[in-house]
Amino acid sequence: LLAAMGSESVEANTITLNDAISACDKGSKWETCAQLLCVMGECNVDSNTSTVNASISACGSWGGWQKAISVFNLIARDKVESQTITFNATINACEKGGKWEKALQLLSLMAHCSMRFNTITCSSAISACEKGGKWEQALQLLSMMAQSDVTSNTITFN
Repeated sequence: LLAAMGSESVEANTITLNDAISACDKGSKWETCAQLLCVMGECNVDSNTSTVNASISACGSWGGWQKAISVFNLIARDKVESQTITFNATINACEKGGKWEKALQLLSLMAHCSMRFNTITCSSAISACEKGGKWEQALQLLSMMAQSDVTSNTITFN
C-alpha cells in the first residue's frame, strides 16, 4: 500500500493513513492496522483521535484486544485527545477478548479523567463482566448507570 502510494506520488499523511486503517478494519486486517500505526511513527506522521479510534476498533473487532490496549496506550505517548468513543472501542475490545478486569480498569480510568459514560460504555463493560462470570460486577454497573442517568437499552440487559 505504502509503496503504491509512493509510486503514485501520494503523500503518506494523517488523512491517507487514517483512511487506510479504516479500510483495513472493514477488511478484517487488524494486523495491517497495527503495521500502519508503526509506519506513521517511522514516517513522522502524527496520529490523531480518528487514527487511534479506528485502530482500536479494528484490533478489537478481530480479536486483538492486546493490540487494542497497546494502541490505547499511544494516547498518552502521542498526546492524542481521548474521547468517550476511544474508551468505548477499547472496552469493547476487552469484552470481546474476555478481559473483564481490563474493561473495569478502563471504566475506572474514565471516571478518574472525569469523562462521561454512555450506554455503549456501560453495556460493553457489563457484557465483559457477564462473559467473565462476574454477575455481581455487572449488577453494580447497572446500578451505577441508574445513579449516573445513563440510559439502558435492550443490549444492556442482554
